[in-house]
Parts: sequence; C-alpha cells; structure tokens
Amino acid sequence: MKALNNETVQARKTYPVKILQFGEGNFLRAFVDWMIQQANNKIDYNAGVVIVQPLANGLVEMLKKQDCMYHVSLQGIKDGKPVEETELIECVMDAVNPYAEYAKYEEYFLSEDLEIVISNTTEAGISRIDDEDINALPPKSYPGKMTALLYKRYKKYAGAADKGLSVICCELIDKNADILKEIVLELAEQNNLEADFINWLNSACTFSSTLVDRIVPGFPKDNIKEIQAELGYEDNLVVVGEYFHLWAIEAGENVRSKFPMDSAGLNVVWLDDMKAFRDKKVRVLNGSHTALVPVGLLCGHETVKEAFDDETVSTYIKSMVAEEVLPNIEGDKEKLVAFADEILERFFNPYIRHFLKDISLNSLSKWVTRDFPTVKDTVASTGKLPKKVTFSLAALLVLYKPGNPIGFEAKDTPELLEIINSVWASDSSVEEKVQSILSNDKIWGINLDEVPGFSAAVAGYVNNILDNSIQSALAEILK
Repeated sequence: MKALNNETVQARKTYPVKILQFGEGNFLRAFVDWMIQQANNKIDYNAGVVIVQPLANGLVEMLKKQDCMYHVSLQGIKDGKPVEETELIECVMDAVNPYAEYAKYEEYFLSEDLEIVISNTTEAGISRIDDEDINALPPKSYPGKMTALLYKRYKKYAGAADKGLSVICCELIDKNADILKEIVLELAEQNNLEADFINWLNSACTFSSTLVDRIVPGFPKDNIKEIQAELGYEDNLVVVGEYFHLWAIEAGENVRSKFPMDSAGLNVVWLDDMKAFRDKKVRVLNGSHTALVPVGLLCGHETVKEAFDDETVSTYIKSMVAEEVLPNIEGDKEKLVAFADEILERFFNPYIRHFLKDISLNSLSKWVTRDFPTVKDTVASTGKLPKKVTFSLAALLVLYKPGNPIGFEAKDTPELLEIINSVWASDSSVEEKVQSILSNDKIWGINLDEVPGFSAAVAGYVNNILDNSIQSALAEILK
C-alpha cells in the first residue's frame, strides 16, 4: 500500500498561505479544512492553511510524515438518502510546532499573504494565565501567543491598516472571540504596549465569534485497515465525520468577503448577533448530548445510536427537549420544533459510531454550560424544576461516583474529580453529599444549591438510581 505524501499524490496543488490555524485536532481537520478544500475546488478560493500545534505535544510530526495531507470520510443522510463521501484534503501546506520551530511559526504569522487566523484550542484554550510572559518563545496560552504575534505584526508593518488579521474562533464557549480579544487587550495593557498598537488592534483586526456543528468521531481505529485499502493509501490521519455541517459566524462584510464559504454551497450562516442562534444550538444539540451521556452509559450503551435505539432512553431525551428545553428558547415555535427534530434525527445516524465515553470528557463544565440554563429559565418562568434535565445531573453524579454501577472512570479536571471523590467517600448522607457537590462553585463556577429545591430533587433521583436501577428511575421519570 502506498504512503500518502507529495510523491504518491500526483499533481498536488499548492496554495498561498492565507490562513493560520491554531489546532490540529480531528474537528478542525474534518470541518474547517474540509470547507477550505471545498471552496478551493468549487470557487477557486485559492487558500492554503498552516496548522499550528497549540501545545507542546500534538500531531504535527504525523502531519509532516504525510506532507500534511489526509482524507475526510463523511457518512450520513443527504436529501433523505444515505451518503458516503471521501475527500483528500490537500489545502494544508505546512504544520508547525512553535515550541520546537518558533522562528518558522513566527515567519508564517508575519507573512504578507496571511489574512485569517482560525482556532479551536478547546474550552480551556481561551483563558487567562497568571503572570503570562508574552515574551516567551512561545507564550504559554493561546491569548498570550496572539498578543505577542499581533504586536510583532503591528511592528513589522508599521501599523498598516491592510495588514490586520481576521480572527475566527471555534471554541465551544459563548462569545469565544470576544473573550479572546478581551484577554489580548488585558495582556497589552499589562505589558505596557503602546496605545497605537491597541488602536490598530481595534481598527485593523476583527475578532469573530462562531458556533460550529458537525459530529466528528475522529480516527476510525476499528476499521482503519479496510478504509486504507479502499483509499489505496496508508493514511494514518483519516478523520470520520457526519455529512451534516453548520457554521454560524458573527461577522461583518469585510470578513465575509475574505472567507466566502457560503459561495461554495457550504452551510455557513453569517449573523450580526449570535445569541438566539447559540441558545438554540447549544441547548438542543449539545445539551441533549450531555444529558444523554450519563443516562446512556449507565444503561449499558456505548454509542449515541445504541442509546437512541433504546426506546426508553430516546423517549427521555425527546421529551426533555420538547417539554423543558424548547419552551425556554425564544423564536418561532414551529421552527424550533423542526430544528429539534432535525437535530435528534442525527442521533440515529447508522454510519457514525459516536462513543458516549468520548463525549463524556469534561462533563461537569459541559452540563453547567449547556443544561443548567434550562433549569434556571424553567424555575424563573414556572416556579418548578424541569424534572428530566434535573434527572440528567443526578445520573451524572452517579456516573462520577467512585465505584459506580458500570465501573466508569471519569475524565475531567483532576482537581474537581478529587473534590467529588472526597465528598462521595465521606460518611454523610446522599442528600448532604449532593448538596456539598452542588454548592461548590469551584466545580460549577456558580453555586447550584442556590436554586430552591434543586439539591433535594437531584438527591432524590440519585437515591432512586442507586437503590433501584437507572432503568427503573427512568421509567418513573417518564410516567
């Protein structure tokens, strides 16, 4: 079988590097880079990408072994019919590790051709670090890297307005680009960078928040040999994803003209304000996923589809969305129902093995971001707790309990797991344990126990799951 590289791929195209991408993970490669490849093919976008590895350890060396090429395999439903498409991604011109190749990395950032920076450094990537050294090579955080390089770009081009950059963020946090810019400006002030630089940052650069949607299970380890045989290449970076894709970008005309993905027939939506769109997507899709994880795993299921093939589980999630989530989202109710139906239909995708254990990563922060808003809004509007969303947190606490019924080992922030483990190990009652966990703002960022009756309701469901079974508790909640 042939290796995948420039020698084995005939007439590989080369493109000017217009885009610097912070993040080399499965999602960006199967979503952003796939879109750029589509635009190059369909509308002659003529843009190349350089991938920057955000952390010291990553996939850059694997990418370089394949001359930064790989295949994206999409599987799903298109126009009501099963579809499978495979695309060779050749728009990535290079990949760099700034911890080992700082000069090369800086050269790309300062290039005259560069127009756009795209990132997905995970929810933890856009964050503040105490005593951040923006003069380190490179700085530790993503905001630190951006501050240092934007300042060097400003200096190199003497503040030229046409040398500003469009920064597009894909991290799954609200107002992702606004938060990044806020931290960059803080770092500029802390490091006494001149006012003219800040003016250039505000006038010549744009920061666009976005919302992304495509399920990307990643590397198909279970059947990689069959896929490689079909491709005819020993591609060790194949990425599998669903066919459905959606990218909502909050940006003005200047960014839209630089990044015309919608002109290539891609599902890119340009918005002036992201809030309503974000509420809809995060609460319905991501909130459903997060609620499904502990319930599905405790029921003995491995994948999203297996869980949804369980009628009790699928009824639970569908009724949670219809009765508790949608009533708290602004917008036309018929359109919201149609949107939710389309989202939940994707859970049945027969081609995607989306493992619940993979989705379970960092479930604590995911639950409070995606599901707790429904609790707050329901209490505010009705004075009652949403039973099914509340139950999902009880299932999550059972899943995170040492010695849980399925032997599951949570993957989350170690400090938070240590807190939860110590509470579960105490001699207090389940009610006291739940209240201790829910009131700890280190875990959630807020005190969940401040919602009247919430801790008691969660504890009741926890007891029911532990004393009986998840199936019995589910049946009771669905009465």
